[in-house]
Amino acid sequence: MISRRDYLKLALAAGASLAIKPNLLWAQDQPLELITRPVPSSGEQLPVVGLGSSATFSTVASDQDTAAVREVLQALVDKGGKVFDTAPSYGASEELAGQVAQELGVTDKLFWATKVNVAGRGGKADPIQARAQLEMSFKRSGKEVIDLIQVHNLGDVPTQFQLLQELKEQKRVRYIGVTTTFPYQYDELNQLMNRRPLDFIGIDYAIDNRTMEERILPLARDLGMAVLVYAPFGRTRLWELVRGKPLPDWAAEFDAHSWAQFFLKFVISHPSVTAVTPATSRAKHMIDNMGAAYGRLPDEEMRARMIRYIESL
Repeated sequence: MISRRDYLKLALAAGASLAIKPNLLWAQDQPLELITRPVPSSGEQLPVVGLGSSATFSTVASDQDTAAVREVLQALVDKGGKVFDTAPSYGASEELAGQVAQELGVTDKLFWATKVNVAGRGGKADPIQARAQLEMSFKRSGKEVIDLIQVHNLGDVPTQFQLLQELKEQKRVRYIGVTTTFPYQYDELNQLMNRRPLDFIGIDYAIDNRTMEERILPLARDLGMAVLVYAPFGRTRLWELVRGKPLPDWAAEFDAHSWAQFFLKFVISHPSVTAVTPATSRAKHMIDNMGAAYGRLPDEEMRARMIRYIESL
């Protein structure tokens, strides 16, 4: 296992601010250590891997598969995870996850990140409807204070972000921000980051989708904004690329023992990334994903090697 001193050297070399916490839950030959990153606006440490609730999670939630939701949330918490990302538009995800978290008694252990958007694409938001959606999110989460609320897909930011600022002033929400996973909105996101007091942004980023490295991630670092990453597997794109292909032996050099960990460790090794929230509905996949939050991360030389390998497939 890499020594604590060497691990800290690696973190500093990558320009990252990491907090190392002993965690004996992860089953390896020797216990590895949980990686956390600070929220720049507060210094609060968050585990670098969390859980998203779109895609397959949304499907099982819509099917009212309470057992699946319970198992995956329990796996997240048991393995040291904390960040749970959801949205009212993810079907029954927000409601069922909130219900299950309260039943499990883990509501206060979760960093609850949700969103607001009643505007649709390019539309105007009705403040009354937006406030109603926000109040529903409070009810579903079971939290008097929600950790993070973001304007989903940059929906009518002037109207909806103002509502989030009001909630923050009232101390009903701790952090606020905006999200997008649409390339046509990247320029708008760049402009908003320079104009708005954002604690967080939520973006898409993956080993084969590195556009965010050009402007957005450096700007987040310079402005002190936390970054949540969505779609780290390119939705299903990367899985299709590596289907039937063995993980390279050298992935063990940064404690990656599966393709999921390979892809996630690439994302979280970028120093501007605070946490990544891949969606899953299966506890075994949640446990595998959490493996990326332990042990070593690839340095810049290794990241380049990873890119070359994926591009060669």
